[in-house]
Amino acid sequence: MKSPKIGKKTLLRDGPSSGEPIDRVMRASYEREATDNPLYTGRHFLILNEGNRSIVKATKLLEGKLGFTVANTADFVRESLNESKIKDADALFYNELGIALVDIDEDQRVMLEGSHQDYLIAPEKVVYIPDDIPTATDNHTVWGIEVTKALHSRYTGAGIKVAVIDTGFDTEHPDFAGREITTSTFVPDENSMDLHGHGTHCTGIACGAVDMEGVRYGVAPGTHIYAGKVLSNEGSGAQAWVLDGMTWAANSGCRVLSMSFGSVVFAGQSYDIAYERAAQYARSKGTVIVAAAGNESKRSKEIYYPVNSPADCPSILAVAALDSSLKVADFSNRAINTNGLVDVAAPGVSVYSSWVMPVRNRFVSGTSMATPHVAGIFALLFEKYPDATPAMAEELFRAMARKLPLSPQDVGAGLSMAP
Repeated sequence: MKSPKIGKKTLLRDGPSSGEPIDRVMRASYEREATDNPLYTGRHFLILNEGNRSIVKATKLLEGKLGFTVANTADFVRESLNESKIKDADALFYNELGIALVDIDEDQRVMLEGSHQDYLIAPEKVVYIPDDIPTATDNHTVWGIEVTKALHSRYTGAGIKVAVIDTGFDTEHPDFAGREITTSTFVPDENSMDLHGHGTHCTGIACGAVDMEGVRYGVAPGTHIYAGKVLSNEGSGAQAWVLDGMTWAANSGCRVLSMSFGSVVFAGQSYDIAYERAAQYARSKGTVIVAAAGNESKRSKEIYYPVNSPADCPSILAVAALDSSLKVADFSNRAINTNGLVDVAAPGVSVYSSWVMPVRNRFVSGTSMATPHVAGIFALLFEKYPDATPAMAEELFRAMARKLPLSPQDVGAGLSMAP
């Protein structure tokens, strides 16, 4: 299968499909930024209405009508899937999800749309790290784990597997010496080493321990870390790589999955069915999924964006960002669309954590930083209640949240609090 080269020149720059309502300010913003931030890769998902029950039928359709060579995730039971291993395939079926990734041209798309009513065809999205805001400060504060009470919790997440899928992880980082770390890459032709920094920073917030001066900055330092690379070293990726990482985390027995990335969503758009299928599958395996609400808003200028995809999915918890005054961060997106709710808020401004060497540690702001706070707290919760299902854990989590004098549209249940 031809992997998309994640860059400006090789991706489609289409906006949302015709007929979808888009807020005027958002449309203008998109038109300014579209050249730099394409929305789609050019590939498509075939989303089967009956899920994996009709995979055989759909496979015969692709092989017979289009002459496609079809691969299936069932062929990768003993190893993690990476597109570089299936370069000769024209389509890939996600056996667990009832979805196929297909590399089709316009004529083939039209033909498939007219063949059956057994599936939907949706464009594959490009996924980005939000525009995180570097913070220049000499104040060695770890306010995030203090205000959430994680610093003083009796729990450390011991024995809990936490997956952070992002730009990979710096496995040679001295702050993580001796830790249980499992890595995998889903980015073709790149290993799991983080050469960007974002993945290492997010992993440190959720699962880190202390820096070289003994300062604690991680929420759940006793966890077993699963670091999956689904975004390239440039900080972008294909949606299929994310689905690969989500499935890997679920099949690996991770109780928590943290995703600090997304694709922009416009007013009136619904959630992505492919992501929701993957999230439902992960929940069926016992995994709670949290994702960043996004950083496109400019609240000081009264510009608000909806919760990003995939955080807007019903089976994924969307996390907003707060500053140290417990006010909503200026950049944090809000619940505008019917399905794209904000579920909870967490520290996301001037957050201290690990970074790729030789920088080692730095401060960054973003909903990307709020999300792993929540992931780490769920790890503490699962240590306390090891038999809890995702639904039970989420109910307990919401009940523990600190109520804030802010709209649920912006902060959901409130400030995340550790057990």
